[in-house]
Amino acid sequence: MHAHPKAPAPPAAPAVLPTVLISEVGPRDGLQSVQAVMPTAYKLAWIDALHTSGLREIEVGSFVPARALPQMADVADVVRHATALPGWVVMALVPNLRGAEAALAAGVHKLTIPVSASEAHSLANVRRSRVEMVAVVREIVALRDAVAPGVPIEIGMSTAFGCTLQGAVADDEVVWLAEQLAAAGVDEIGLSDTTGMANPAQVRRLFQRVRAAVGDKTGSAHMHNTRGLGLANCLAAYDVGVRTFDASLGGLGGCPYAPGASGNVVTEDLVFMFEAMGVDTGVNLGRLIAAREALKAGLPGEALYGMTPEAGLPKGFAGRRTA
Repeated sequence: MHAHPKAPAPPAAPAVLPTVLISEVGPRDGLQSVQAVMPTAYKLAWIDALHTSGLREIEVGSFVPARALPQMADVADVVRHATALPGWVVMALVPNLRGAEAALAAGVHKLTIPVSASEAHSLANVRRSRVEMVAVVREIVALRDAVAPGVPIEIGMSTAFGCTLQGAVADDEVVWLAEQLAAAGVDEIGLSDTTGMANPAQVRRLFQRVRAAVGDKTGSAHMHNTRGLGLANCLAAYDVGVRTFDASLGGLGGCPYAPGASGNVVTEDLVFMFEAMGVDTGVNLGRLIAAREALKAGLPGEALYGMTPEAGLPKGFAGRRTA
């Protein structure tokens, strides 16, 4: 195995932790879902603007072959830039051991690994069965333990709420896979509504069942707004104890076959919902909305979504976090 530099430990947490943690996934999930390739300089400026808003976790890219995803060809440079900004956790997605080696060498604070709850999706997406993916996860955990023991590993369990290939995904299958992954040594297991099929009752039930099985290894809610239920599903997850939520600025990453109705939960709308409820996100909503300008500059002509940026903030709304 090649020698690897020791990855830095994640930065110290803020003195007062936000009540919920908003994990921005636009630079990875959003950018890899659009056809255009954002130039690196614009990408770095966008990340700077996101950092200024007070976000404390961000997924900046994925370590995959550039021929497969040219949008991610500069990921190592992006990681180095983002990790130089203080006070947030910089994550990258890795689908295999080679990607994990490159991500740790670049200095990521946290690894995320996609594992499908649906066997059909797993075979189509990564050409491996779920059991084979658990074995890959064990390899990555062993690598992490050897070269960067301070770097957490989070699973994003895709198609946990349903699959376009096989249809329904049984709760028992999700719980079984979560148990396998916990035993493999990961730190967190989040549930992803990859296909936008989830509903609030299902979200509450499934997160409760996973928490009963793996306890505090239960991780984030990654919801999509494909059928208009993204925020409702986030609130359902919050109601049963989830405190980390993935979202994408401007809803970047929408499905081209359903413009305006698909893709990631809009970060601005999610922050507004929680702040309006009195739930602290630690995010300055005015600066977050301003970060859309950096995104527009880097992807001119790309459709952006979000009700809050369009409507504006209500008079007198949470002034200390909007100036």
